[in-house]
Amino acid sequence: MVIYCLGYNPILILRRKTMKKILSVMLAALMLLSVASFTSCGEAETLKFGMGISAAYGDVTSAEGESNGTGEVIATVAAVLVDANGKIVKVELDTADNTVEYTSTGAAVAGEFATKYELGDNYNMAAYGTDLNGDGKVLEWYAQADAFETVCAGKTVEEVKALVGEDFYHGGEELAAAGCTMGVTDFIAAVEKAVANAKDSTATADDTLTVAVVTAQSTEDATADAEGSSELEINFAAAAKKDGKVTVIATDVLAATFTFDANGAATTDTTKAFATKRELGDNYNMAAYGTDLNGDGKVLEWYAQADAFEAACAGLDANGIAALVVEGYGVESLQSAGCTMGVSELVTVAVKAAK
Repeated sequence: MVIYCLGYNPILILRRKTMKKILSVMLAALMLLSVASFTSCGEAETLKFGMGISAAYGDVTSAEGESNGTGEVIATVAAVLVDANGKIVKVELDTADNTVEYTSTGAAVAGEFATKYELGDNYNMAAYGTDLNGDGKVLEWYAQADAFETVCAGKTVEEVKALVGEDFYHGGEELAAAGCTMGVTDFIAAVEKAVANAKDSTATADDTLTVAVVTAQSTEDATADAEGSSELEINFAAAAKKDGKVTVIATDVLAATFTFDANGAATTDTTKAFATKRELGDNYNMAAYGTDLNGDGKVLEWYAQADAFEAACAGLDANGIAALVVEGYGVESLQSAGCTMGVSELVTVAVKAAK
């Protein structure tokens, strides 16, 4: 009786308690969703990372009198970061246009090699190029390459391929408006390969993208009994890096050999297609003919050894990568990982990309 006189309703109180519990659960759920949403918005999207190389012969000539014979290889490297929708977030490019020489007496000439980006204003496209978009000026090579990279951002590889103009060599209207009026077919081919090679990585749009090229030359003079040769081993590296450290890196090597006789006549087979060591895959035959240097009873193929090298570079700065080589070969941890080949050139080009 007292209960009812005081207006106490146990059913109503029970309902109120139930409602409070339901509201508490709903509020907690909303808070969790808010936190999850905030975390998702705060985390940068991880991107696919890839490198591609497009190479072809340029001029190959025989020596005549005082004029040396020449052998030219043009190799373009592209690095890309690609999002989950196949859009290119960033692209970085460079071209190694390397020419070797040999004399009319069959002697190979030692050369010096720099990429077009490294030549900068000394490449002289601004001075000698042709004004194709009618704006009264020709940008230097590096500025035109920068323009191409900017236009590519936000596009799929199919949209990049569509940037070529009516002559299927120079860029179309969009590239011309940006100042890129030079031939872009090599760029497009390298970008297409880079996107095809792109793999999941921890790189984000905040990472800086770089490419690097280092060319090593070895020569042999011709004799009456044997051809001479000038071989270029062009080492490539692409890296995504942040806060001075490499997030992810890719490496590859292209060999280009030019041959000539004792009179300086070119004998190079220019019909042979170029393939990098990665592209050769198992056909490079390092596993079959390499030397077991770490005593584990096997020799990995070149690409597998390069994979081990790249994995060791992740998280290191330029100095850390430089410390991976001792007397031309990898340090003990690198050897144990299966990378037993000489790594001097790979280290040099990786350090260049990491700086």
